Amino acid sequence: MRDLGPINAGFLADASPALKDAVSRLAQETTLDTGTVLFRHGDPGDSLHAILSGSFEFSVISSGGRKLTLDVMHKGAIFGEIAFFDPGPRTATVIALEPSNLWTVSGSDFLGAMRDEPELGIEMLRLAGKRMRWMGHQLSEQVFQPLATRLAGKVLYLAAHDKDDAPLLALSKTELAEFAGASREAVSKILSGWARCGYVESTRGGLRLLDRQALEELSKFVET
Repeated sequence: MRDLGPINAGFLADASPALKDAVSRLAQETTLDTGTVLFRHGDPGDSLHAILSGSFEFSVISSGGRKLTLDVMHKGAIFGEIAFFDPGPRTATVIALEPSNLWTVSGSDFLGAMRDEPELGIEMLRLAGKRMRWMGHQLSEQVFQPLATRLAGKVLYLAAHDKDDAPLLALSKTELAEFAGASREAVSKILSGWARCGYVESTRGGLRLLDRQALEELSKFVET
């Protein structure tokens, strides 16, 4: 039996033992190098993926050619559930940000398992609903929150998996801007102000978070 440790985190952390066992039993393991494209926006797809190690960026390109980073996922996350239940075009491009391993379960294999264990389908729908609520929250932030508030939340989200006192986000200002849905210039101005206050530090390797509590306060949007 495969070690379930890698998926006892993130999105699958509260999944039932039966679902975790089904994923591990049916999955094929894949290793990807940094920069490898797992699939592109619009590619056909019918599979579910679980991240064992590493991290992946999810992005789309607008009609005007602008890149928008939708998410960065780490160990324990699952993705691909939209195409998993409704085979069709992928809704984002997925790229490995570092050497990464994942499990892939085909839709046909999982549907076969659901015929024997119908409760697996019910739980997958519950997890998909959880993801939809999260996506709705992200959309609401993108539309209604000021950029500084939104950026603070994004930085905290990206650092959430790292328990270091001063975690390093290995992302450029351009990549942070893509993730926040803003211009590089606007993000750079905010980061410079935070650096003067001692909240963050820009380094050659990316952005180091120095004061998590301060950013948590900044991320709290109060509508006036």
